[in-house]
Amino acid sequence: MAETIADGNTMVEDTEAPSPPPPPAAVSKNGRKAEGNSIFSWIFVLALLGAWTAVGVVWFDIVDYDTVVGTLVPYDIDGDGHLGLEDAKVLLGLKEKPVARETPPHTPVTDTSDEQDVRSDLRREAEPTVAKSEFVNTASSEQDSFNIDSTAADAGLSRLEQEFTPFDPIEDNFDSFPQEENPDTIDTTGELVVEYLPEETEDPRAPDSTQDMEGANPEPTAESAAEVTQDSTPVLPETTAQSAPQSPQDTTQSNTAEETPTEVTGKKKKPKMFNKFDKTIKSEIDTAEKLRKKGKAEEALRAFEGLVQKYPHSPRSRYGKAQSEDDVAEKLRSNDMLLKAVNSYKDAAELPDAPVALIKAALKRRADRQQFLGRMRGSLATLQLLVQTFPDDIALQNDLGVAYLLIGDNKAAKKVYEEVLVKAPSDGFAKVHYGFILKSENKIAESIPYLREGLESEAAGTDDGRFYFHLGDALQRVGDQSAYEWYERGHKRGHFASVWQRSLYNVNGLRAQPWWTAKETGYTDLVKTLERNWITIRDEALSVMNASSGLFVAEDENLREKGDWGQFTLWQQGRKVASSCRSVPKTCALLDRYPEATSCKRGQIKFSVMQPGTHVWPHTGPTNCRLRMHLGLVIPRDGCRIRCTDHTRGWEEGKVLIFDDSFEHEVWQDADSYRLIFIVDVWHPELSQTQRQTLSPI
Repeated sequence: MAETIADGNTMVEDTEAPSPPPPPAAVSKNGRKAEGNSIFSWIFVLALLGAWTAVGVVWFDIVDYDTVVGTLVPYDIDGDGHLGLEDAKVLLGLKEKPVARETPPHTPVTDTSDEQDVRSDLRREAEPTVAKSEFVNTASSEQDSFNIDSTAADAGLSRLEQEFTPFDPIEDNFDSFPQEENPDTIDTTGELVVEYLPEETEDPRAPDSTQDMEGANPEPTAESAAEVTQDSTPVLPETTAQSAPQSPQDTTQSNTAEETPTEVTGKKKKPKMFNKFDKTIKSEIDTAEKLRKKGKAEEALRAFEGLVQKYPHSPRSRYGKAQSEDDVAEKLRSNDMLLKAVNSYKDAAELPDAPVALIKAALKRRADRQQFLGRMRGSLATLQLLVQTFPDDIALQNDLGVAYLLIGDNKAAKKVYEEVLVKAPSDGFAKVHYGFILKSENKIAESIPYLREGLESEAAGTDDGRFYFHLGDALQRVGDQSAYEWYERGHKRGHFASVWQRSLYNVNGLRAQPWWTAKETGYTDLVKTLERNWITIRDEALSVMNASSGLFVAEDENLREKGDWGQFTLWQQGRKVASSCRSVPKTCALLDRYPEATSCKRGQIKFSVMQPGTHVWPHTGPTNCRLRMHLGLVIPRDGCRIRCTDHTRGWEEGKVLIFDDSFEHEVWQDADSYRLIFIVDVWHPELSQTQRQTLSPI
C-alpha cells in the first residue's frame, strides 16, 4: 500500500512494506486439510519468515548487514556459503551433520643421526647473540674507524642503556683466564668498544655458528640496532653474533633449542635434548616448557626449579632452568639473574649423561651471555672448551677466532682462521676475518683477495659494512678504482648512507652534506670566539709544540701514506684532559663555554701539526653525529689542502673551516714548513639534547 503526501512543492512517496501472507494450511497428499502442522510446513514457514525479515532488515537498514553476515557461518552446516534447506534439516535434527574432511597435518621426516641432532639444535638455540658488536675507535675522530651503524640512536636511548646496567666484569671460578693484554688489536686506531644486546636472536648478516651443519639455515629476524656501551678492555666486534633485539616473547621462543624443527636438506629434525631418564619425565618437562614458550617466564622458572629439586641429575631440567633464568633476566633487565643463567648453563652441560646436543647448546649460550655481560675472557674459555670438545666443528672455531679478536689477541685469532682455512679453504666467514686481520697488520695487498672472496661467498656473517669498508679502503690504497664499486655494493646493501658517506655508526635522518657554514651549524658564537682569539690559541699551541716534553703524539691510526702528523688532545669523548689543559689554560677556558663541543662524546678537541711531505689516505670518520671545525693557526702559503668528496679547499690563518668527516676526505701537505690547526668537534646540530646525553662515546 502506498500513498503520496504533498508538502509544498515536494512530493514524498511513503511506501509500506507488504505484509507477509498467512502461512498456508498443511494439506495431506489426498488434498484434505491435515490435522495440525507437519514439520515440513514449519520449515517452509520459517524459510518465508526469514526471507521477509531479511528484506525488512536490509531495506530499512535496521541492522548493518555486513557486520552480522559473518556470524551466520556456524549455522552454514553444509558449507555452501548460505543458509538453505539442508542447513535447516540439520538444525532440526532431520539430517546428520556432514563430517568435513580434515587435511592431515604435515609430519616431518626426521633424520636419526645424532650428529645431525646436535647441529639442528645449535642452529636454533646456541647462536651467540652479542648483537651488532662494533669496533669503535675512541682515540681520534680523524681515523680509519670500523663501526656498525646503530639506528636505535634515533630514539635517543640505546637498547642497552634502556635495559641493562653494565656488569662489572669480575670472572667467576669457571671463567679464569689470564688478564694480560695483547698489544696487537684488530684495528690500529686506538681503544675499541663493543656493543651488547640482551636478547638472543638470529641475524641474516650474523656469522652462522653452525654453518657446516649440512645446509641448515636459520630463520632471519628483523634487525634493530642499538647503541654500544664501553668495555675497559680494547675489544673487537663480535661478528659471530650480530643480531637484532627481540621482545621478551620473541626471546622466549628463540631461546628454546628443541622447540622448532630445523630444515636440513629438505627435512625437519629435532635435536636429541633428552637422555633416557629425561624421556621418562618428558611430560613434566613439557609442561614447564609450555609456560616458557607462552612468555610466562617466572612461572616457567618456578616449574623448572621444582624439577631440578626433584630430579637433580636431569640435564634437560637444568637446561630449562637456565633458559628460564635467561628469559627472566631479559624481562626484568637483571644482570644478576643473567649471571645465574650463565652458571646454570654450565651446570647443565657438566651433568653426567647430558646429551651432546644439550652440552653444545648450553655452552654456546653460556659463551654468548658471558660476552653480553662483558666477561670476554670467560667467554673465550667457554669457547675453547667447546672447540676442544667438538674439534671438527668449523663454526665453533670461527666463533673462537672472534673471541680472540674481542680481547685484542690478533695473533691467536689469525692462527685460528689459518687452521680453519686449511680445513675449509672456501669458508667465507673465515676469509673476511682473516683478510681483516691482514689489513690491520698493514698487509694491504695480501688482505684484498681474502676480503673480496669472503664477501663474494655471501656466507652468513660476511654481509657486514665493516668488510665492505675495509676492502674498499685496501683497494684505494693500492690504486684500484674498483674500490668505489664495492662502496656502491655496500651502499646498496644498506651499510653506507652513500658511496661518499661511509661512516658506520650513525643516527638516521640527520642532514648530510660535506661542507658547512657557521650559520648552517647554528654555532656562530663558537666560531666567532675561535676566530677572534686565534692568536692566543696559536701561541699556546706553539708553546706546547716547542716544549721538550713531547706532548704531541704521532698519529698511529694507519691513515698516513707517508710523512709526520702529530696531535695534542684537550678533550676526548666529552671529557677534559686536565693535564693537557694545564699547558694551554687560556684555550681551554675559551672552550669551557661551549658544551656543543666539550660535551661531544663522539669527537675530540685537539691541536694537529702536519709536517711537509705528508699525505693522509682517503678515509671517513666513524659517525655522522658530529661536525668538524678546523681553525687555521700556522698555514704555509702553498701546498696544504684538504678534499672532502669531490671538492678541495685550503686553510686560512684565523679562519674556521667546517666539514662533515663522515664523508670521504683526504689531506696533502706539500709545503716547505709545518701546518698547525686547531680541531674542534661539535655535535651535529640536528641531534636532540636527549640523544646528545645518551649516545655512546666514540
